[in-house]
Amino acid sequence: MEGNLRWALTTAVAPVAWGATYFVTREFLPAGNPLYGAVIRALPAGLLLLAVCRKLPRGIWWVKSLVLGALNMSGFFALVYVAAQRLPTSMASIIMAVVPLAMMLLAWGLVGERPGPRHLAGAGVGIAGVCLMVFTATGSVDPLGILASLAAMGVSSFGYVLAKRWSGEVDVLASTGWQLTGGGLLLLPFAVLTEGAPPSLDGPALLGFAYVTVVATAFAFAVWFAGLAHLPAGTVGLLGLLNPVTGVLLGVLIADETLSGRQICGLLLTLCGVLLGRQTARPRRTPDRTGGRTAGTENGRATGRAGERDVVECARGDGQPGHSGRSGDFRN
Repeated sequence: MEGNLRWALTTAVAPVAWGATYFVTREFLPAGNPLYGAVIRALPAGLLLLAVCRKLPRGIWWVKSLVLGALNMSGFFALVYVAAQRLPTSMASIIMAVVPLAMMLLAWGLVGERPGPRHLAGAGVGIAGVCLMVFTATGSVDPLGILASLAAMGVSSFGYVLAKRWSGEVDVLASTGWQLTGGGLLLLPFAVLTEGAPPSLDGPALLGFAYVTVVATAFAFAVWFAGLAHLPAGTVGLLGLLNPVTGVLLGVLIADETLSGRQICGLLLTLCGVLLGRQTARPRRTPDRTGGRTAGTENGRATGRAGERDVVECARGDGQPGHSGRSGDFRN
């Protein structure tokens, strides 16, 4: 249970960092260059992780890296950039709260993780809180911004579950670097063809991209994919609800966006959804095959230790003490 809590707290850093990205993009980054914005965010972050891990893809992972890069980085970053430029900070981040439910359904089909009652209840409560905030939010609503947010939600949910399915094959830090680098390289020619020369960046824009690249991309995606490798997709998806919570709070505290009483209730409901869906560890009981009792209890320790001695003796050779065997063939 302590391990799950540790991974949950670590993974939660990612959606908090992403929630702040909406405000940084809207306030500091140049408008009208979503493709270059995505390239500048992804490619330097990927090269930074590659410099740290010093590993290149092998075999089929060249293709997988491009697929994941296109879903999780290229398409997602460009769509989020458009949404952040066209929607209020709170609205843009709130729409992405539908990701947990999408991830649960996709994980059920792709990796066989059937969502449990707590995950479904947490998603329901969280989405109810999101709807309460969305339908009472102030400010203009751009239909293109809404569509961009929904599309970003769809491609990222599919990409995250696909990354979880392949997570046991390679190192998480390396695969994250490959995805970011591949996604940035895929976007670069489209940015040149459609947006022309790169935008000029002043001091605030450089600082904004520094935060987005290092903190909200390289570091955040590394811990996010590590969480996907160690936790159920439903748990990780619900942690993503901290994204809109962060966006709402920053919009109110920094961007002078208003927050009504109903929105406060929605925010609290969203936090309850995160807590409700948190995975709880169940104590494991290993049945003792010889005596019918549970090994590890006070009465079952002797039989459990006897079973361990049997395994050791079998590893030595023919089950008799003193015979040498190939104990190196046994693996945990």
